[in-house]
Amino acid sequence: MHTLRLRDREFRPGEHAVMAVVNRTPDSFYDRGRTFGFDAALAAVGEAVAAGADIVDIGGVKAGPGDTVDPAEEIRRVAGLVAAVREAHPDLVISVDTWRAEVGEVVAGAGADLLNDTWGGPDPGLAEVAAKHGIGLVCAHAGGVIPRTRPHRIGYRDVVADVVSHTVALAERAVRAGVREDAILIDPAHDFGKNTWHSLEVGRRLGELVDTGWPVLVAVSNKDFVGETLGGLPVDERHAGTIATLAVSAWQGARVFRVHDAASARAALATVGALRPRPGGQL
Repeated sequence: MHTLRLRDREFRPGEHAVMAVVNRTPDSFYDRGRTFGFDAALAAVGEAVAAGADIVDIGGVKAGPGDTVDPAEEIRRVAGLVAAVREAHPDLVISVDTWRAEVGEVVAGAGADLLNDTWGGPDPGLAEVAAKHGIGLVCAHAGGVIPRTRPHRIGYRDVVADVVSHTVALAERAVRAGVREDAILIDPAHDFGKNTWHSLEVGRRLGELVDTGWPVLVAVSNKDFVGETLGGLPVDERHAGTIATLAVSAWQGARVFRVHDAASARAALATVGALRPRPGGQL
């Protein structure tokens, strides 16, 4: 398995990295715009770092359907924040949640260390940007759907096999484009181009992604499949289900965890790390 290297940090197999979410969006499904303001977003980054986050993932576009956000507006929302975070936290790994190469180019210049493409590679130029700047790339699976859309019905012969083949192909494409192998992650992208059954099946069989050797990122925090699994719980009541899903994912070998509550994730992952058998059966 690859050691993941981002900025000056190394995340070895068996180690867990917490990626905290900070969205500069007025319509985030989770915080409803609480960190849309620049000062609020910068303060949220500081809070996440204090809570144990290794990586902060900055986003400027709501994942789901909503108001149109063109590249210029996305850049306006995230580029200045990335620069300010880099100045305030020189050692922090900064990720930017975008699928657009033109946005990636600007934020890489502002100090980003990782481009988090949750939409499965619709813009091949994003890998070229990561290669040019020597930064990382997340290769995700979204079932081929158009960014910010939710398919009415989607089906797979085997959803996990589809996730594995697509993410590995994207990772290999990124390597051919010049992205460092040790700066690439794969992400099954729960709920993206998937219904609840699909997301649960991915969670059950996450080890198949881990077995590819690529570091696996999971982004399950407060997602719809968690709420639906627990009987239709609203976003603000999905915390326990989120932590359970993180623990199961960590036990199977996932390495990076994108979350809204960095402190709880850090504690849960530390517990999993203490419980998992160590190599050679050492105590």
